[in-house]
Amino acid sequence: MTIQRIEPGPRMSKAVVHGNTVYLAGQVSQNAVGGSVTDQTKDILAIIDGHLKAAGTDKSKLLSANIWITDIATFAEMNAVWDAWVSPGNAPARATVEAKLAAPGLKVEIMVIAAK
Repeated sequence: MTIQRIEPGPRMSKAVVHGNTVYLAGQVSQNAVGGSVTDQTKDILAIIDGHLKAAGTDKSKLLSANIWITDIATFAEMNAVWDAWVSPGNAPARATVEAKLAAPGLKVEIMVIAAK
């Protein structure tokens, strides 16, 4: 069975396709660093949409999601964006935790796994 790597780099690939499963790396905001949780979450979900499309799938096929936020007090703010984005009737299994992220200004990181 082949393995397809999408946007591979020296440390990680943005996505990896193996069989009918698509694994995305943790995604952080590219355009709203330092911005609100709302803005960062919207940016990340748009990035996820792009990677899923490149892998031949979409958010309706999400299997699981892991979300890290730097302040659990922003959980409802992040959820408002997530709930507007997630495909109705197709919510994945999900976990959300509070954690420090890799760089200052990052408030949200999201990693998903999807079927093709």
